Amino acid sequence: MNEELEMEDGVPASAFDNSLGHLLAELERIDLLIQQAVRRARAVHVGDPQFAGLCLTEQEVNSLLTQPCGLPHWANLALAPEPDSVREAVAQARTTLAQRRNASLAAGRRLRFAELARIFGLDDLDQDILLICLAPEMDLRYEKLYAYLQDDVTKKRPSVDLVLNLLCPTFAEKMQARSRFLPHSILIQQQLVQLLVDPSQPEPPLLRKGCKGDERIINFLLEHETVAEPLQSFVTYKQPATGWDQVPLPTDLKQRVSAFIRSGLSARQKTALYFQGAAGSGRFAAAAALCSEIGCGLLVVDGRHLLEHTEGEFLTRARLIARESFLKQAAIYWQDFDRLLKEDKAGACTAVLRSLEYSSPLVFLAGQLAWEPDADQLPGRMFIRIEFPATKAADRLAAWEQALARQQRASDVDLGAVSTRFRLNPGTIAAATRTAVNLARLREPDHGLVSMNDLFAACRVQSNHKLAGLAQKIEPKYRLEDIVLPPDPLQQLREILAQARLGQVVLGDWGFERKLSLGKGLNVLFSGPPGTGKTMAAEVIASELGLELYKIDLSQVVSKYIGETEKNLDRIFREAHGSNAILFFDEADSLFGKRSEVKDAHDRYANIETGYLLQKMEEYEGIAILATNFRDNLDEAFVRRLHVIIEFPFPDEEYRRRLWQVAFPSEAPVGEDVDFGLLAREIRLAGGNIKNIALSAAFYAANNGRVIRMPHLIRAARREHQKLGRTWSEGEIHFGAADPSS
Repeated sequence: MNEELEMEDGVPASAFDNSLGHLLAELERIDLLIQQAVRRARAVHVGDPQFAGLCLTEQEVNSLLTQPCGLPHWANLALAPEPDSVREAVAQARTTLAQRRNASLAAGRRLRFAELARIFGLDDLDQDILLICLAPEMDLRYEKLYAYLQDDVTKKRPSVDLVLNLLCPTFAEKMQARSRFLPHSILIQQQLVQLLVDPSQPEPPLLRKGCKGDERIINFLLEHETVAEPLQSFVTYKQPATGWDQVPLPTDLKQRVSAFIRSGLSARQKTALYFQGAAGSGRFAAAAALCSEIGCGLLVVDGRHLLEHTEGEFLTRARLIARESFLKQAAIYWQDFDRLLKEDKAGACTAVLRSLEYSSPLVFLAGQLAWEPDADQLPGRMFIRIEFPATKAADRLAAWEQALARQQRASDVDLGAVSTRFRLNPGTIAAATRTAVNLARLREPDHGLVSMNDLFAACRVQSNHKLAGLAQKIEPKYRLEDIVLPPDPLQQLREILAQARLGQVVLGDWGFERKLSLGKGLNVLFSGPPGTGKTMAAEVIASELGLELYKIDLSQVVSKYIGETEKNLDRIFREAHGSNAILFFDEADSLFGKRSEVKDAHDRYANIETGYLLQKMEEYEGIAILATNFRDNLDEAFVRRLHVIIEFPFPDEEYRRRLWQVAFPSEAPVGEDVDFGLLAREIRLAGGNIKNIALSAAFYAANNGRVIRMPHLIRAARREHQKLGRTWSEGEIHFGAADPSS
């Protein structure tokens, strides 16, 4: 390099003004090669120039027969001293460009073409090939020049043959350079150059294939920072700004992770981290904070969406993701990586791990399952697995207090109750806070304070709603004052509500969470005959706590195929973890019956299913309610692990009277002749049946008289008994005779 460079404002005068100036200067050097080829081609072109490239003349055929193998005739034409002078000019241009490039880099100017060459390790020949392929994207005149040199007006892209002829003075060099277009070469593997095939000529020789610079590479060189088009539906780029100190992880863990990252970067060692944890445990926040600390962007990959592509598309896109991380100078964050660990995804997993050989130095893989790579799966990379514990109530409370200032909330807002009932991570807590503030402003535009209802509604919006695809969502309609139960079951319901509301105090403030590895949730059993209020009680709990309620019909979950039941249960509990909902398992005895004596394989797997459910329930930190009509069918080992068991008895006459009274809304026109005492004494049915009779009687009345009277109730009661296949007792028969519609 010339050490006596003229300086302008501290910058060498020879430095390029910008990245585009450098790229154009490189193309000018390629122009020298093209000009030489055009001059030599003119000397050997024969026939009528009007039909050049459209037909072959006799002279051209004879010329082809005498032409040496491997190079076009014009490439061998001796036009001394032109070849030597052109070679010297090209060499001088390369030297001058190197000096100007070094001067620009020394001045701190970013030259994208030089950066591209450095990132992918492109030598001079690779760079020249890329420039020839990129030229038509910069100037359309190259299309005409390439068509002329290929003696075909339809060939506007350079073929492999033309590229090699322009760059290789001898046949031996050309054959050696041919490897730059093979699948394993850096240009093809990283899709810097694309090979094109004419559909009318399938399976052509490599030399005939056309060459095109990749569009994303062109955009990179022209400083257009969009993600490659094939990746845009499942890859997003983020520039994180979260500080590492704001990540809610144990201090010692954060120190170890930060030290691991920095040691790898300082040693120029590629690094891969596997973040294992449940959704919402802070994995992404940690990756973003680390990238913010070291000053790089983050390329977020939706692994679940990507798996929907075919195997070939998946492989191509995996490589494009790795390339994109280089171009963006960003770390990769691969979501749902553990979906690749299934046996049927082994090929896709291998493709991803191989693609990481050519990706940015820092890679994050995120999943819920434990994973350690085999010795040959991540060659050349340091690896560490970090397990993220579920966010504790105390951490959630701190996040709420940081996100929602005291002056923004109503005086009765209990953030401890919110943090206990909704297991949100700091990011979703911040989003829920914004939603709650907007709801308060909508209610009172001038000075609306956030209420508990606002917070509950906002938390439900931020919760995972995928559970709706596995269970039936029930909209709670009842409050505690609506349910009719004997004193003891009613008191047990109140105790359940108290436990749910005071979880932060007992588990967090009083330290019981440290004593419990399992069983931090609340597992409840409702037992009693049909219609005695089990489903209604579940609605009451959901309504009082402000949580969503999902009903799972276990008779649909249990499968006759071995292993399918466990898969169904795993999906339910996995999605429930982020849903912040109450799980209501109906017909529980269909799965949780007494474990049978093992007589065959199906008996053994039935016991495995029961044990699996016990495990999942103990791991679940939310509220799970099981309903059964026959408690005696339940395994005692299962019953012992429940926190609360409530017996729903068949209602006696007094409670039937109260059920009749609450069965009718206040707006319903109930006639004076309706005798709730008589109804309770003579109709010995459970609350669910009473509700059905009241509703049917209302429709009878709406069609006849518009007032609900005893004859309507008598008729509805008879229909309900018919539906149940029951006969009336002597008293009921006497009562039924009073129905004038009979």
